Amino acid sequence: MDDDPAHAAGAPGERITWLGHATLLLEVGGARLLTDPLLRDRVGHLRRHAEPPAAALSEDIDAVLVSHLHLDHLDVGSLRRLSRRVPVLAPTGGGALLRRLGFANTVELPVGDETQIGGAQVRAVPAVHDGRRHPLAPLADAIGYVVAGAHRVYFAGDTDVFDDMAQSTGPLDVALLPVWGWGPSLGPGHMDPLGAARAAALLRPRIAVPIHWGTFFPIGLARSKGDVLVDPPLDFARHAAELAPDVEVRILAPGETLALGAPAPAAAPAPSGHHPRG
Repeated sequence: MDDDPAHAAGAPGERITWLGHATLLLEVGGARLLTDPLLRDRVGHLRRHAEPPAAALSEDIDAVLVSHLHLDHLDVGSLRRLSRRVPVLAPTGGGALLRRLGFANTVELPVGDETQIGGAQVRAVPAVHDGRRHPLAPLADAIGYVVAGAHRVYFAGDTDVFDDMAQSTGPLDVALLPVWGWGPSLGPGHMDPLGAARAAALLRPRIAVPIHWGTFFPIGLARSKGDVLVDPPLDFARHAAELAPDVEVRILAPGETLALGAPAPAAAPAPSGHHPRG
């Protein structure tokens, strides 16, 4: 989608910044890619329990990657903070909504299809999740993405673990795996910490980063159910140590960056979670 030679791929500078929930800035292949933008402090009955993302992190974006149409993954208020000129990749069934929002450069990417954004190759891969906007909405797919530059990064979006995960993604440097959701319990089509560890065992990335946890929670429940704002990535790290001991788990706080070209530390630090605000 972008043939600008200024975006040529290369190892220097490739990195991942977790902005919270399923929102990440992927700086791969010279491109700046924003996944499932959720940039506001409140969405419906959900309140952010982490520092809001710095505005600069969502500026100068080369493309937005939307995994599915749920309100916490395709947030209209957050998308309105972005330039309408930015290209948007979406699953089959998602293009019409995004074009109505003013994103004329929206491309539906069926599973198995790929496109070039700068020096990054972006491919849509399967996800086991109901991708419709709401239960009565028209059918729409849910997908994940593999982004390849000097490193190969898998953004799972929302999905349950499935047997052919590794075949669909191929070899990976980093897997960004959802380990929870936005409430005290999970519905179908999600991975809990054990399910995400099973996914890590199938995928065998060099590094696994837990996402989709600890950021948004229903108003009024943090005091009584706040353990799920902190525990899921720690539980994931514990299960992954048993099921996928060769995979390094890196737990990021919202706003924290993982440099993909940096040498591995001599000893991995003990995982630590961030605590909810107020």
